[in-house]
Amino acid sequence: MQETINRLRNNKDDEGFTLIELLVVVVIIGVLVAIAVPVYLNYRKGAADKSAQSDVRGAVSTIEQYYTDNGNSYPNTSMTEKDASFSLYGTAGTASAAPAGWVTLSDKSKLTYLIGTQSGSGTSLATSTYKVCAVNANGSGKLYVYDSALGGSVKTINNGNITTCA
Repeated sequence: MQETINRLRNNKDDEGFTLIELLVVVVIIGVLVAIAVPVYLNYRKGAADKSAQSDVRGAVSTIEQYYTDNGNSYPNTSMTEKDASFSLYGTAGTASAAPAGWVTLSDKSKLTYLIGTQSGSGTSLATSTYKVCAVNANGSGKLYVYDSALGGSVKTINNGNITTCA
């Protein structure tokens, strides 16, 4: 019996990992994390930007629905820097308007609605036009703008400021 135990002890190969092997694995994991974290953060910024752009599109749809429901007139008051969902019918809203009159905003998004805006010509327009602007605080700082006088799609302004949206 003693001989068998001694033979097993002598024939035993090294078990476990050496310190060098463990350090190599840690370095490889560190390199992968250093590459993955910035890519992940860029994806998050892009997603926040897309949510601000989506908020503008949703607000435009809601404003146009308000227009058709209210005798071809847009909401008559400009709204500055809304950071939560709101009703186009004011704070009280109306029972018949909900949920159709609500503009829904994403987390950390700020939106402005300006009636009677100015277009690229610099002349003041009638209250039959409007401009909607939005930015997301978690995004890359892009400002998304829809101007009903120009039509088309939502435009992007890099490093725009929502307070200077007019």
